[in-house]
Amino acid sequence: MLNKKIFILLPDGVGLRNFAFSNFFKFGLQQNFQITYWNNTSFDLTTLGFNEVKIKNAKANRLTDSYKNARKHIELNLSIQIEKDEVYDTYRFPFSYKKLKPALKSLISRFLIAVYSSDKGLKKIRVKIKKLEQTGSYYKHCLNTLQLEKPDMVFCTNQRPVLAIAPLLAAQNLGIPTATFIFSWDNLPKATMVVETDFYFVWSEHMKKELLHYYPDIQENQIFVTGTPQFESHFETNTTISKEQFFEDHKLDLKKKYVCYSGDDFTTCPDDPQYLSDVADAVRELNSQGNSIGIIFRRCPVDFSNRYDLVLEKNKDIITPIVPLWKKVGEEWNTILPTKEDLELQINTIKHTEMVLNLGSSMVFDYAAHNKPCAFINYDVADKVDKDWSVSKIYQYVHFRSMPNKNAVLWLNSPEDIKQKIKLGLEQSAQTIENAQKWFEIINQHSPENVSDRIWKAIKTIVN
Repeated sequence: MLNKKIFILLPDGVGLRNFAFSNFFKFGLQQNFQITYWNNTSFDLTTLGFNEVKIKNAKANRLTDSYKNARKHIELNLSIQIEKDEVYDTYRFPFSYKKLKPALKSLISRFLIAVYSSDKGLKKIRVKIKKLEQTGSYYKHCLNTLQLEKPDMVFCTNQRPVLAIAPLLAAQNLGIPTATFIFSWDNLPKATMVVETDFYFVWSEHMKKELLHYYPDIQENQIFVTGTPQFESHFETNTTISKEQFFEDHKLDLKKKYVCYSGDDFTTCPDDPQYLSDVADAVRELNSQGNSIGIIFRRCPVDFSNRYDLVLEKNKDIITPIVPLWKKVGEEWNTILPTKEDLELQINTIKHTEMVLNLGSSMVFDYAAHNKPCAFINYDVADKVDKDWSVSKIYQYVHFRSMPNKNAVLWLNSPEDIKQKIKLGLEQSAQTIENAQKWFEIINQHSPENVSDRIWKAIKTIVN
């Protein structure tokens, strides 16, 4: 007989990888849960053998976005006051005035920020968001679904989407316990909390401390430290293929050692094509000295631009692009959905490359899981695409302060530095890997292969 019925709320596609394409579902079945995905994505989860209830006509109140943006700015204002740290200013996105609708939203947000930028004001904003989201047909649709399905708990896969507010409020108003998972390692300092739930699932003790610090209304007994399923698949063997098969599939040269260049989106790294070009130049020089090295380029999955085309064409003898297998169903970044096939592609790319080079991403932990080093880009190019952007801003972000040892990565401090650091990565990286794994243990609860099991045990604790 099946145990409690759990609704896994997917308000957008970013939770698919962690909670649909991992072992999460399998572990839940093993613990005898009845699992239904409350699905607001275009992905048909029944093709994976899952039960799903589709969310129809999800639409937030037309004022909620303005209030959500105001909430973010007010939280950042308060963090600057409390921490005496201007880094929180760098987490703001510029207001948009290019079209009438975004301009109106921006003007409303700015008015709200001016009037409510205080602890008391923030509480009023949070209350108003709930009231707005309880007035529409979407909220009523969620109430009807919950009354019909009668789940014992609603678990939200992402704390950021506005469209998660109404389903969670409906559950709370029916007395159904709710929880949310904090999606990414950098989310809490950036003031990305949009939903308010009964319980919170975090990656680590470090993230738990952040949650208590930035959201003092949350109590310690509301938080479960579980880790993230994001890295769990690295420890499976049934998703990997042989080196020979991988090289054949992607027309790679078995005589070469490959490094991976992992791209960022345009906002995070507007100069990414130039960095890739610098890495190609360094590899070309290494090869002229008797080495045999190639580059696999994995672009950011939500970057469909042509900005790398010239670099890839110029260096097609060195760089092999392997395009992420994400599915584009809309123009916004959160309507570009991951796939199970891409998760397997990423794992095999890591397994069959020697190291990764990028600008400050969590790929350092993906490679640490495979006992391989990461190199972080740490210089500005001469001819910057965006004159206001600088690599120095990136490493000032709060989440990088969790690094216990600056030698957890190899630092690429100039184009001339790349050649030497690639050689170090290929030949003498044991200490770097050890330091990266210590950082990994701070960021993600260990052991990383048992995360889904820990999440389901925490869910069992809540519903029982």
